[in-house]
Amino acid sequence: MMPDVDDLIDEAIDLEERELLRAIGEEPGFVERALGMFGAGVRWMVTFMMVSQILLFVAGVWAAWGFFEAADPVTQLRWGLPAAVLLLASLAVKLAVAPPIHTSQIMRELKRIELQLARSAKR
Repeated sequence: MMPDVDDLIDEAIDLEERELLRAIGEEPGFVERALGMFGAGVRWMVTFMMVSQILLFVAGVWAAWGFFEAADPVTQLRWGLPAAVLLLASLAVKLAVAPPIHTSQIMRELKRIELQLARSAKR
């Protein structure tokens, strides 16, 4: 069994650096990262995207309800197609938030690497 990469890194750094990394804290979860997007400089855009995503989702659920209540195929198509489009649009808006979240995660890791390089250059 291969040793965990995090364990190898933890063994390689000294006690002072370990304490510094612990002070930085653990990786935030997905919800914390998504809520962290509201603190960025594009707060109005994220707010607009979240509100529009919620509206698209509610409208899609409403259309899906109409689809399942419909009796004939033509009425089912009139409710089903908008339901599918609205729910997929809701998903697309939600997925548009994912790349900035991953970018902030990568930037956090780069800052950790910079910190480690600065500490090793000091020695």
